[in-house]
Formats: sequence, structure tokens, C-alpha cells
Amino acid sequence: MAYVLRSVARRGFDSLGNGSARFFHPTAFAAAKTAPMSRYEPEKVIDYDKLEHKVKIVKDRLGRPLTLSEKILYGHLDDPKNQDIKRGESYLKLRPDRVAMQDATAQMAMLQFISSGLPKVAVPSTIHCDHLIEAQLGGEQDLKRAKDINKEVYDFLATASAKYGVGFWKPGSGIIHQIVLENYGFPGVLLIGTDSHTPNGGGLGGLCIGVGGADAVDVMANIPWELKCPKVIGVKLTGELSGWTSPKDIILKVAGILTVKGGTGAIVEYFGPGVDSISCTGMGTICNMGAEIGATTSVFPYNHRMQDYLKATKRTEIADLANQYKGLLSADSNAQYDQLIEINLSELEPHVNGPFTPDLAHPISKLGQTAKEKGWPLDIRVGLIGSCTNSSYEDMGRSASLAQQALEHGIKAKAAFTITPGSEQIRATIERDGMAKTLRDIGGVVLANACGPCIGQWDRKDVKKGEKNTIVSSYNRNFTGRNDANPATHAFVTSPELVTALAIAGDLSFNPLTDELTGKDGKKFKLKSPYGDELPTKGFDPGQDTYQAPPADSSSVSVNVSPDSQRLQLLKPFDKWSGKDLEDLVVLIKAKGKCTTDHISAAGQWLKYRGHLDNISNNLLIGAVNAENDEINKVTNQLTGESGSVPDTARMYKSKGQGWVVIGDDNYGEGSSREHAALEPRHLGGRAIIVKSFARIHETNLKKQGLLPLTFSNPSDYDKVQPSDRISLIGLKDLKPGKPVECHLKHKDGSIDKIHLKHTLNEGQIAWFRAGSALNRMAEMSK
Repeated sequence: MAYVLRSVARRGFDSLGNGSARFFHPTAFAAAKTAPMSRYEPEKVIDYDKLEHKVKIVKDRLGRPLTLSEKILYGHLDDPKNQDIKRGESYLKLRPDRVAMQDATAQMAMLQFISSGLPKVAVPSTIHCDHLIEAQLGGEQDLKRAKDINKEVYDFLATASAKYGVGFWKPGSGIIHQIVLENYGFPGVLLIGTDSHTPNGGGLGGLCIGVGGADAVDVMANIPWELKCPKVIGVKLTGELSGWTSPKDIILKVAGILTVKGGTGAIVEYFGPGVDSISCTGMGTICNMGAEIGATTSVFPYNHRMQDYLKATKRTEIADLANQYKGLLSADSNAQYDQLIEINLSELEPHVNGPFTPDLAHPISKLGQTAKEKGWPLDIRVGLIGSCTNSSYEDMGRSASLAQQALEHGIKAKAAFTITPGSEQIRATIERDGMAKTLRDIGGVVLANACGPCIGQWDRKDVKKGEKNTIVSSYNRNFTGRNDANPATHAFVTSPELVTALAIAGDLSFNPLTDELTGKDGKKFKLKSPYGDELPTKGFDPGQDTYQAPPADSSSVSVNVSPDSQRLQLLKPFDKWSGKDLEDLVVLIKAKGKCTTDHISAAGQWLKYRGHLDNISNNLLIGAVNAENDEINKVTNQLTGESGSVPDTARMYKSKGQGWVVIGDDNYGEGSSREHAALEPRHLGGRAIIVKSFARIHETNLKKQGLLPLTFSNPSDYDKVQPSDRISLIGLKDLKPGKPVECHLKHKDGSIDKIHLKHTLNEGQIAWFRAGSALNRMAEMSK
């Protein structure tokens, strides 16, 4: 028994051999039943008893074992006794624990919250300044420049945070998801964030879900948050990671299996003995990139790796509390999954995915040959490590171990090389421990603690637009033009260690597992497999204090938005539905192929207008391919017959009172959570978006703004729609959940095709449509 107690003291767990676990603790020590959610909000506590109570209610009702995803989700139900629960069908009313917003999306979220008229946010909320810092020269210079250029926006966010009770992380703090993992995530949390990679927090055993700003406003306004009950995809991990294989390779493999839409409407839940070979931050990496398969979110069960991370980030109280609820924080034995994937980590090969899509998976052993066959440029121009996906201490350490080997043989990276620390804490710690210097010594440039090139904030100078070239990154997303606005850039995503090795070699066909490099002395050598400490032995260096807490009394704080501002614009309510059918709508554009939120509302240079709806609407669908002519940002004005840009044409229709629709392909709106992709078409007079299928977040965002998100009952009906058609949506007075919408396609020759369109609107969402938006509906209900 003495041995068991020593083991528990180290790990906190003892296996019962039946898929569950029990925590042993001496009865002499009374265990705490609550712990602070974070050191920044000591008065807000974690209450696992409440979570467990709700879970028991639902479990008794359903009469079956529950997955971990279900336990966390159902444990946050507003009404667990009466909530209808059917995976893939029911709309759940939930009470999230907290909200996180990044600066690009927070502008619109706070503008919407201000228009609600409420005095304070109802749940703990934070804003993180990470999106508006452009990578140009290096961390210090780029941060200084961003603070100057974006002063108006940062001042607005800082004062709005202070006024409405929101924690504010200043520019330079780091990337939202890394800050959440370090400070706010905890096992069992339900957190929503206004960024598609919010699921990063699943690495700490919570459900962290990306949403649009309007959803965040609901939660901040104390309105139950609505989510379609997800299915659950189980990923069973066996074996263990070793050598060159990293956590990133797990999700790259899963992306290859499920594709960019295979996880839509589902939570991906990892389990099995292989989980224990993955660090907490490695689990975060896997969950982060689950956004690339369309998953609602991803999650891992609580284990000793999370316990160690919580303690290293000064949250021992949370670890101690979670240790008492291990059964609550893992799936029940015999829990059923809607789909099951099994991966043997001992056999998993390092992967590189791309170009142009994150689900085109290549084992490293096959990449070079495939690249040669496809004619992809083998010369790597830039290697980029970091981002919200891969910027942990372990990531940086493994990369630095390879850089050190290169230096010992007298060589540097052949490709340009950039390093993006995920947070001020990571930056300060890798500087203290010498990793940053090692990475600089092989030619690397350490950028600001921000998103940077991952989201297109990259002032790239080494290639001209249209020049075919290759880059490799440890990022999550590699859509056309995503990183540098160059549609000819072939971007590949992989682990930080493979990026480093490939940058040193400068050759996409280089396989570090088998190939050799040439040292300065002319001798051949092979890189040894990378190594990095999971956590710093000296502890984390917090670096500079970049947090602004909201004042207890904010009555003297004022939030000003100049009417002449080009960066910020107060919102006006959208028009209500007229009560009539929408007839003779024109087709603004029939989009062909992949149409992500980057195509609908580009980032990069447009980020500066995220708080000004009219200005940012000038980027509406400028990246979408027009099926009429296979061109980008060139459509026919159906009123004049002239060609013009998409936003200019939409503005002209709006000025004439002419409603319009967008026609789209599969998985329309995949990618970022950016609600501007829904706000812009609504602002410029759009009435409906009709597609083969939607990505989850975008469909919800469209509903929130009063647009009709409709899908072809028969996907082949997409081919019946001609760009010159007039489209009528019939019977809207009888719009009901599950009832198709009748659609008339009036062709130029006078003939009419009658088709049916499906929708997923429930009664509450139909009320949003009738009111003109969810915000309008909120205002109606508050009167």
C-alpha cells in the first residue's frame, strides 16, 4: 500500500482496470471541493459537484454510458431535466463557463454588446490582442509599429473591457489560445471563443468551442447559448510517440482520414493508452487543428500530463481538485461513438500536409516523390514555426535541438526561418534558456508574440505575387493565399521539428529520417531525432506583465467611437423581414469549388477594418472563383450587364433595393470563425446563401445575422442555377423547422425550374430571421 500511495502522490491516479480510475487520498487531509477558475478571478470557482449532479440527471434519463464530450456538454445544460437530447438533431441550451475573444473579432463582438445596452458581462470574459501585429522586421519593432498603427482600436478594446468587466490582454501578451491554455483552461470547462482554433483548450480536458461574435454576446448577456447536439467521433490511440513522430502528426493523419468536412457536426474525442505518451501542450496542438476537419471541438481525458502542466502554470489547486473527479473527466466504460478511428502511435510516420488544403496528407517518406510528380517547387523559401498550434516550450525545445546539431556541423538554415512564440511567457522562457539564441544562430528571426504569418499578417518581400514557391510551417491552415496573399505559394503544414529540418536542408524532398546533410567540413551527417523537455526545469519565466484587470467601479470609464473613424463604426440594426416571400432575387455570384471564410472576407490587410462594417464589406467574396467565368472578383451586374467587382456590384444592388443571393459549393464557409463573412453579405443587401453544404460556424453566423442559410435538397440542383437567374423563395410565412423551402429558378429564356431547399433553422432561429437578426430579437425581448 505504501507503494500505491507514493505512486498516487506522483501521478494522482490508480487504475481500476475497467476503463475508469479512482483517486486515493489519505482521509486525514480534507479535500477541497472548489478551486478558483483562474488567478485573475479568484472569486469565480470551479464546481465539479454541480457538473456531476447535472451529468447524473442526464445519464439517468438516457440510461447509457456517456462519452467525456457528453459529460462536459450535458453538465452545462441550462435545463438538464427537460432538455431534448439526440445526437445530431437536438439544439442544446447551454451555460458556458467563460468567453474568450481575440482583438480582430472582439471589436464587432463588443460593438454588438454595447448595442445590447447591458451594463456588465455575465460570465468571465477576456480580450486578447494578437491578430493585428504584422510580421515585418522582428518582434520588438513589429510590436512597436502595431501599437502605433492600431492605437485607436487598442484604446477602444481597453476602455470597452474596463467599462463592461472584461479582462484585457495587451498587444504582445501572446496568442489567445496559448494564453487560455496557460491561464484559463481547465478540465471540464465549457468555453466559447471568437476564433475557430478555440478547441486548443481541449488539451486541458475541456470543451472549448469556436463561435462568432454574436454567440459570445449571447453568453456575455446571460442568454443560454445554443448548439446543435454534436455527434462524437472517437479516436483510439495505442502505442506511443517516439523519435521524429510528434503530436502534430496525429492530427495530420486524422485530417487525411476525415478530410476538411469529415468532422462537421461532431466532437472528436481522443482516448486509449496512447494518450499518456502525449504532453498536455501536444494534446492542445491536436485539438487546435481539429478545426481543419470541421469538428465542433476536440478533447482529451484528464490525465497526469495535464496535472503536471497545471502545476507548472501555478494552478495546483485545480489539479488537486480535478484529481478527485477523474471519473467525471473521462469517458464511461463502453461509451458509444458515432465513428471510431484507431491509430497506433508506434507505427505513425511523420506527416506533411498540403499544398492549398490541410487535409492532403503525405507521410514524409512519400512527400518528395509526390512533389516531383506534381511539379511542386522543391526549393523551400521559408520555414515558419510557432503559431497557436505549435508554440509550446516543448515545440521550441525540439526545434532548438535540431538547430544545435546543425550549428555543431557548421551549417545554418538554407531557407529563411521565422519563430513565433505563442505567449510572452514562452518568449521569456526560451530567451532565458537559450533556445531563442540557438534558433537565431541558424538564421532564424524571432517574431512578436502574435498570430503573424499564420493569418496573413506577413509583409513578405522575398517573392513577387504570382511567383510559384514553397513554404513549410507548423501552422494549422494553408488555404490558397492564406499566409502571404500570393495564390502561387505552395504552403505545407507539419510539425515544428520537421519545419526546422526542412528549413536547414532547404529541400522539400529531404527526409530527415533517412537522408543526410553536408557539414561545413564536407562530411555527411544525419540529424538525430529531436528532443525537448515537456516543461522547463527552472519553471516558466512570466516575462512582462501585460494583463489589465477590469476595475471594480467602471462608472467613470467612457468608450468613445468617433463618427469619422475609418477603423470603428457603431452598429445600426438590420432591417426586419417584410413578412413577404423573397421574390426575383438576383445571383450576386455563383461560387465554384472551395469557398472558405478567407475567400468570403479576406484577412491580411483587411484586418484593420474589423471594427468598421462598411469599410470591411469592400472585401466581400473578392477571393471566390466565379463559376460563370472562372475568374476572381469579376461578376456580371444583372441590372446593367456590365462587369464589376463583387462588393461594388452588391452595393449597386443595395442602392436599387434589389435583393440578392450567393450560390455556393460544398462546405461553404469552412475555416475561420469570422462572423464578418456573415455580416458583410447582410450589410450589403444579401437575403440568402444557397449551397451544397455549410461549415458549422459559418451557418450559425448567417442565422445570427438574419440571412437564410439554405442547402440544395438535391446537390445536383447547383448545376441548374444560372448566374442570370432570378430566384424566388416561396412560402416563407410558413417557414418551420424541418420543412423545405420552395425555390423557383426563373431562367433568362422565361422557363422556370422548381426545386426544394433544406435548412436547419429551429423556432428560435426562425425568430431571428423574422426580427432581422439575433441582436434585433434580443432587443425585442428586452422591451
